Amino acid sequence: MSRNVSITLQNNDEARPIIEAIEQDNPDATVNIYPAMVKIDCDGRLIVKQSTVEELIGRDWDVQELHLSVISLAGNVDEEDDYLELSWG
Repeated sequence: MSRNVSITLQNNDEARPIIEAIEQDNPDATVNIYPAMVKIDCDGRLIVKQSTVEELIGRDWDVQELHLSVISLAGNVDEEDDYLELSWG
């Protein structure tokens, strides 16, 4: 049985391309938009890819920049230079 992982980001201009990238790379994710935050849930695994964010913002993007917009995470974190992955495994 899998469990949902989630990431909650601020709902601001810096986070919106990251949110869009997460939606593109995780088509099964559920996105809940609130006035101050966006909560994204996904069954089992969720990935944030550096390459997708860079395509959307048109510049180099360091995965560490994600932490400036994060409110909360649920899942085990696997973070490398080119992605951040949440999973329960």
